[in-house]
Amino acid sequence: MTPPAVLTNGLEDPCHSPGTNGGPDHHPKASASRTTSASGPKAGELTLPNGDIYSGMLLSGGDIPEGTGRYVWSGSSCVYDGGWRQGMRHGHGRTLWPPGAVYEGEYSAGYMDGEGTYVAGPDSSWSSYKGGWKLDRKHGHGVQTYCNGDVCEGPWVQGQMEGDGCRYMWANGSTYVGAMRNGLMSGKGVLTWSATGDSFQGNWLDGAMHGHGLYTWKDGGCYVGTWTRGFKDGKGTFYPKCSRLPAAHELYIDDLRKRGVLPDTSNILQHQADQKSAAGGASFPSRRNLSFDQQRPPSKKRPSLQRRWSIGVTIERITRHEPGGAGGSDETNGCEDTAGSNSFPILEREYAQGVLISEVVLNNKSCPESSKKLRRRQSKMMRDVKRPGEAIIKGHRSYDLMLCLQLGIRYTVGKITPIQRREVRASDYGPNASFWMNFPKDGSRLTPSHRAVDFKWKDYCPMVFRNLREMFKIDTADYMISICGSDALRELSSPGKSGSIFFLSQDDRFMIKTLRKSEVQVLLRMLPHYYRHVHTYENTLVTKFFGLHRVKPSSGQKFQFVVMGNMFCTELRIHRRFDLKGSSLGRSTDKIKIDENTTLKDLDLNYSFYLEPSWRDALLKQIETDSEFLRNHGIMDYSLLLGFHYRARQSLQGRASFHENILPDKLTVLSEQDAAEEDSTHNCREGLVLVQRGSDQKGKVAVGPHIRGSRLRSSSACFEEVDLLLPGTARLQIQLGVNMPARAEKEEKQAEDGGKSFRQVYDVVLYIGIIDILQDYSMRKKIEHGYKSIKYNPLSISVVEP
Repeated sequence: MTPPAVLTNGLEDPCHSPGTNGGPDHHPKASASRTTSASGPKAGELTLPNGDIYSGMLLSGGDIPEGTGRYVWSGSSCVYDGGWRQGMRHGHGRTLWPPGAVYEGEYSAGYMDGEGTYVAGPDSSWSSYKGGWKLDRKHGHGVQTYCNGDVCEGPWVQGQMEGDGCRYMWANGSTYVGAMRNGLMSGKGVLTWSATGDSFQGNWLDGAMHGHGLYTWKDGGCYVGTWTRGFKDGKGTFYPKCSRLPAAHELYIDDLRKRGVLPDTSNILQHQADQKSAAGGASFPSRRNLSFDQQRPPSKKRPSLQRRWSIGVTIERITRHEPGGAGGSDETNGCEDTAGSNSFPILEREYAQGVLISEVVLNNKSCPESSKKLRRRQSKMMRDVKRPGEAIIKGHRSYDLMLCLQLGIRYTVGKITPIQRREVRASDYGPNASFWMNFPKDGSRLTPSHRAVDFKWKDYCPMVFRNLREMFKIDTADYMISICGSDALRELSSPGKSGSIFFLSQDDRFMIKTLRKSEVQVLLRMLPHYYRHVHTYENTLVTKFFGLHRVKPSSGQKFQFVVMGNMFCTELRIHRRFDLKGSSLGRSTDKIKIDENTTLKDLDLNYSFYLEPSWRDALLKQIETDSEFLRNHGIMDYSLLLGFHYRARQSLQGRASFHENILPDKLTVLSEQDAAEEDSTHNCREGLVLVQRGSDQKGKVAVGPHIRGSRLRSSSACFEEVDLLLPGTARLQIQLGVNMPARAEKEEKQAEDGGKSFRQVYDVVLYIGIIDILQDYSMRKKIEHGYKSIKYNPLSISVVEP
């Protein structure tokens, strides 16, 4: 007989996890110890060879449960009572696990599916969940409670809190209402701290304040500005306690809410009320992701929102009133005395990663600021921090191209992933290793229907690029979600003269660039050598390629494009970026206004960078090795892309107050214990600190995307591996060209001192790579070289032989 399909979901062995048992063939056939033979379901009992027992209604054959019945697992005391259909749990049922955990609710095809309530056992850190389920995962509106008293309510998707209208209520009374993604506060939301009465209304990313926001203190003071990963970053305005906001300022904040920059609290609460009403208006208990094992209650992980700190610790750190903290308490300390509050000035402040670097008084009575000037200044603040690129939405000129691109990549990656990994062969290269696929709008036997136009899709060398993605440690699921997820790509303006279109994935990890036919030919020709080069030199600085494709719409031109790693995808804010070729003709930026998204050129570079000597030698050696590789394949006109993040302008002076001996050209090196004490006491230094890497640091270091290669060792740490500690922000893995700490010196002139020059010193984190490596020294370039060598100084041009 065929055993009950409930066995296919991990119920036969308490030690099995979901999906480990495969299917019915993994279980021995059961024998009927007592059945009643007649037409239609009849009562009976089955005993399986492993000792499991089923008693209840059976089909006329006497071997398939149908109707209601009871299933008992031998040796574990797990019991299911409820409905069955065709040997699978279906309809209303109740499952009891030995520790006392209980699920009661709807089942479908053997899975928890529909409305149901799960009550955890006494040894679980969370208490209960009531709401929607789908395929054994929480899905739909639901509420979860924890043993510590926390309650989470809102929409769930595949076991995670996901969507707008989520509410998390801590046992201490603090509340978050807003959007969540993957169980973390992401999007627009409002967090209110019960202990202090403070609140933050604004944007969140992975559980931290990120983007525009309004922080309000209990006494009425507030700060409107921007945050990056939980720290104030960029310009903002501080309004002291008990002071009335000028009418123009109130209009400005209201305008931010109307435009969706700040959350509209009334809309958030209404959205949540609508969801609760749609779910039946029940008041449940609730939260966190659950990968449910039907034989065993879910994981006993601590039910906190996963982020850089736990929620409780985060609230304490934000409200501890540390200078430059997430909430920023320097404002609070200035509002102790309510008397004469009208004399407190309104201040415009600028922060760099939580460090206050400038402050300007706005409401000077001798020079009041007009509404027009205020709006102009605040509009400039908004432009200063906007994300690079333009979101591609319906109606955008590249909307159909984006849909075609996403569909094709989803199909390509999904087709190649199930194939067993193997070493690349010679047959995996070249035009014969590519394939075409038609994507009609109405779909086909192999392709889904879609909203874009009919198009043809060509995928080049899929096995090679699949191995390259694995070599660069790119997770397949992350790759597809990043490029093909529900969020739109962003189109960047081309920084060069090629006319290429650049797209950026929603999480900034991947960049997609359209190529000319000649560039595609160059990449295909050098692909075997490129594969060997990046395999041999794990610290290579050359561009990382992840896929090469072509789209041909039914009516329109064809586009070839390559998927690359974005070198500037980092937790840190890139304050300056340079494209350096080593030439001078036309190598300056014409833009009068320069912001963080401006790509500067050779003649704009007015910094000198000082690295540890061993790192400098390794960097120059790798640049020479990569340049030799490009020269051997006739590549020219490539660039060194340099970006840096700076911490604080007065960092060298700040170090003098600490007890270590610090040379002006070296970084502080701490032991593991010192680093822990530094972080726990919040004794934040302004500069950069190196920490010797301990054997237990796995998981504690922020590893950026596409990180691959060996860590750098510091002579200051006896040539041991070190990490970069940015106090209060992150601990980063240092590798060649990635997260490299350095000192930058910039020479400036003071007009008021008769043009006298002085040096400005910064602590910086460098990011370096070699880009634009697909231009060969063709006949056209040789002619261009000859022409420009006659017209200009041959040493000033970039068109030179490799």
